[in-house]
Amino acid sequence: MASEDNTKIVYRRTPESAAMVANVKRAMAITATLNRLTFNDADEVRTLFSELIGKKVDESFSLIPPFYATGGGETRVGRNVFINQNCTFYDLGGLDIGDDVMIGPNVSLITTGHPLEPSQRRAVTIGKPIVIERNVWIAAGATIIGGVTVGENSVVAAGSVVTKDVPPNTLVGGNPARVIRSIGE
Repeated sequence: MASEDNTKIVYRRTPESAAMVANVKRAMAITATLNRLTFNDADEVRTLFSELIGKKVDESFSLIPPFYATGGGETRVGRNVFINQNCTFYDLGGLDIGDDVMIGPNVSLITTGHPLEPSQRRAVTIGKPIVIERNVWIAAGATIIGGVTVGENSVVAAGSVVTKDVPPNTLVGGNPARVIRSIGE
């Protein structure tokens, strides 16, 4: 079920939750195969990543295994995207990665979460979209959570936890991430 703000809510023990679990199993099988590849297997990495997301990625796409995902069908990737090793993408809420994006090692893009109320945590999964606009650099070890847009040409500093939108042409850093300064040419 999706709301007006594109939030997806999946309740436990429903057909939607069964589909979500099946998608996680499918993604784990594909990424297990992908993770046996090396940097020199770029064509096969692109083929498997295309299978994971359900659409062909551009020849300029580059990913260094290992890589982890709990879906794939809600991920969209632009041209000239680079994903370094050991990244994790949870895309239930939708994950849109624009052209010319660089994603450093150990980055987590997590669109899913659970309610704060203890009685509801295991009963509901909530997915909110992440949008990474054109020419963004997400540095090593950063985490971006659902509901966030990272604006064009911005940089997310290493180790940051991004919980709010990042304006275009901005450097953000910290936990939670805050604006450090504007970026100019």
